[in-house]
Amino acid sequence: MARYQYETSPRKLEPRYKNTPNTKNKKKKLEVVKNESRKKQEISKKEKARRRSQICSVLVIFALLVVISYRNSLITEEFKAIQSLKSDLSNIEKENKQLEVSIEGSLNLNKIEKIASEQLGMQKQTVDQTIYTELPKEDYVESGIEEEGEENQSWFQKILNIFK
Repeated sequence: MARYQYETSPRKLEPRYKNTPNTKNKKKKLEVVKNESRKKQEISKKEKARRRSQICSVLVIFALLVVISYRNSLITEEFKAIQSLKSDLSNIEKENKQLEVSIEGSLNLNKIEKIASEQLGMQKQTVDQTIYTELPKEDYVESGIEEEGEENQSWFQKILNIFK
């Protein structure tokens, strides 16, 4: 059976507890309420500590992620620099090979004679320009065998050689 109420004020419900004029019960109830409030405070302290630890762990994880992403960005920059240096090296090696080919192509003796005579004004050597020199046929090189013989001598033989 549903009761419908047409007024604006809500209907009064019966309280779940009964007021007893007994003072012992009041004291017990006050103690129970105080104990419950202490327990709630202890629980709230534990919850606060747990929340703090959770926040700290989240901050540490965030800091680690930032450090890892920064390190990865540095690695990426260094990799790009290495790649650009490798491409520069390959370009320089190609230019070197092209220059070597062009130098080998210009090493023709007829071409060199033509450039020497036309641009530098050089001429071929004639018989009159040749000067012959005579060198003495003496040998200025000392043999190392004599020195080795002196090194192998005993100390007594060395002293005798000094007095000779």
